[in-house]
Amino acid sequence: MTRRMFRSKIHRAVVTEANLNYEGSVSIDVDLMDAADILPNEEVHIWNVTNGSRLVTYAIPAESGSGVICLNGAAARLASKGDIVILATFTDMAEEEACRHQPTIVRVDERNRIVGTTPERTFSRTGD
Repeated sequence: MTRRMFRSKIHRAVVTEANLNYEGSVSIDVDLMDAADILPNEEVHIWNVTNGSRLVTYAIPAESGSGVICLNGAAARLASKGDIVILATFTDMAEEEACRHQPTIVRVDERNRIVGTTPERTFSRTGD
């Protein structure tokens, strides 16, 4: 059996631009993509903390060190410059691997600079 698992995220990034006239996707600073192990054209889920919208698109690299998080095309209707978003990826894996899996978490500051890669806070099923 395989399970669909949360693989990585860029946590609480700030949208730097929303470009309605671009064909589609989300442009992400390549440094952030590398840190979160996101490949060009990889599926990315975007959860807008500011307005509650959710969407799925694909990643395209933006200039290294730019801090760019730009929603393009139709996705631009679901975010505005300054919105706080979470960009997440998922993967399928065997159950044995899933039991050991630890996702990559990239935390950023208000200029989308990496400030840490601490793991998610988790709680055991038994409450320990």
